Amino acid sequence: MAQMRGPGSYGIGTQVPFGGPSEPAPESGPLDAIRKQTSKIEDWLDTLSEPLKPYLPAIGRFLIVVTFLEDTLRILTQWNDQLLYLHDYRHIPKGITHLFLIVNMASMLVCSVMIIIRKHAEYAVAGLMAVVVTQALGYGLIFDLNFFLRNLSVIGGLLMLLSDSWVRKSKAFAGLPQLEEKDRKMYFQLAGRVLLIFLFIGFVFSGEWSIWRIIVCLIGLVACVMVVVGFKAKFSATLLVLILSVFNVFVNNFWTLHEHHPHKDFAKYDFFQILSIVGGLLLLVNSGPGQFSIDEKKKVY
Repeated sequence: MAQMRGPGSYGIGTQVPFGGPSEPAPESGPLDAIRKQTSKIEDWLDTLSEPLKPYLPAIGRFLIVVTFLEDTLRILTQWNDQLLYLHDYRHIPKGITHLFLIVNMASMLVCSVMIIIRKHAEYAVAGLMAVVVTQALGYGLIFDLNFFLRNLSVIGGLLMLLSDSWVRKSKAFAGLPQLEEKDRKMYFQLAGRVLLIFLFIGFVFSGEWSIWRIIVCLIGLVACVMVVVGFKAKFSATLLVLILSVFNVFVNNFWTLHEHHPHKDFAKYDFFQILSIVGGLLLLVNSGPGQFSIDEKKKVY
């Protein structure tokens, strides 16, 4: 990129001798300062995670679908309670309640397995997205803000999975305009990055405030902004993975609650949903933020 002409280039001020070395370009601003500091940490994290790198995509895919596998098991083990809730509280006719649960269980199980074994990812992701929508409608949670934000994040993880699974060769359909594979992947990476951070937004506006919570929220919000704009995205995604993992273990520790504790089911549900979002963040760490990001634009300029 052409540099702007300074006063010296018009004969004003100190002249640089012909053929002499030019002065180094100054840092452009605070982004370069942050980049310089975080680069050292990124190098250290790359070295530390080197043995895990080949397995990150597989771990990420499994974690993304683990909430659907857990939900399948939950419906199976709480079959009568699920039917009772749908019939008595949602006023869904009995035959339809059975069909609703069976279709949801089959869809979640089949689509999750397809994603784990990397077969027909587009159909599997579409099936799981349909499950998220139908469950929100069926259980009457579509207007629950916390549920809505968490499921946006789960959908973000699914979009990251979809963009990560696409191969370079795409099918062309005659007479229809097609996006190039790299362009399509770029748009879905951007959408996945944006949606992934909604769970943390829900976390910020829920629960009781304390000093540690304020500190965690501030750090997490900065990391979320960095993920969205794609600035040091791998570093900020790793930071969010650490924050959410620690939070999950210490707050959603459902295994320490007795069987009939009123919050056990919700803590278990929350635990596996956060695991799914962590899986999406791991795919972001593995594949990078994509073309629509400050990190990639910096490489261009």
